[in-house]
Amino acid sequence: MNYRHAFHAGNFADCVKHAVLVWLMRAMARKPAPFFVLDTHAGIGRYDLGGAEAARTGEWRDGIGRLLDGAAPELADYLALVGRLGLYPGSPALIRAMLREGDRLACCELHPEDVVLLRRLFRHDPQVAVHRRDGWEALEGLLPPKERRGLVLIDPPYEAGDEFTRLHAGLLAGVRRFATGVFAAWYPVKARAQVRALHDAVRDVGPRDAVAVELFLRAPLDAARLNGCGLLVVNPPFGFAEAMPALLQALLARLGTGEAGAGVVVERISDE
Repeated sequence: MNYRHAFHAGNFADCVKHAVLVWLMRAMARKPAPFFVLDTHAGIGRYDLGGAEAARTGEWRDGIGRLLDGAAPELADYLALVGRLGLYPGSPALIRAMLREGDRLACCELHPEDVVLLRRLFRHDPQVAVHRRDGWEALEGLLPPKERRGLVLIDPPYEAGDEFTRLHAGLLAGVRRFATGVFAAWYPVKARAQVRALHDAVRDVGPRDAVAVELFLRAPLDAARLNGCGLLVVNPPFGFAEAMPALLQALLARLGTGEAGAGVVVERISDE
């Protein structure tokens, strides 16, 4: 309840998460049938990078600030959306911009102040529902959707020590309810131990058909630093694993600082 994403909006981890999210949304739109999107930890939707919170950390300068002056073609779609939407669009704003007529978005946010701002952003929007609700509980409470097609973005703040364990449990619960859904779960990489445990748990008990994509600014040796981040994508759309190396390398080319151990990983964690 203390976490406020405004301090971190537009940082390198946001850029990784949102560039992958845009690719996934475009993939969902390849088929004409309507689809549903659930954003379990939505935040406020849009962030003022000139505001007090962003200015206090300045993290966006080493993230979206490095990308806005031009980048590789693999990032053009994501950056065009950022430029068109204004401020820095969080995942709800990016998702909403890519919905077609008939598609739906449900956003969950538990912070009492943030949910007010999120509701204000989407007031009178018939395609978006905002819930003041625990995102973990929503993985069972809001699934499966009536559309039968959907994307679930899981992006918790990782304040609690058991967040990786909760992530695996949440993925299992969500997939049990919505076996055909695409699930994208973001995670930080400080040290490798927690990430390795998550991947091992997925290999051992599921969910099946999962691909991990990761970007490292440096070798994950100092657990006090955010050394990289990744997304675990369950039921990835056709072509996902093949497209990710070029997208991640394009990000690293702009976001990397030349530190030892920097790189990208695309790994199939489990297969059907």
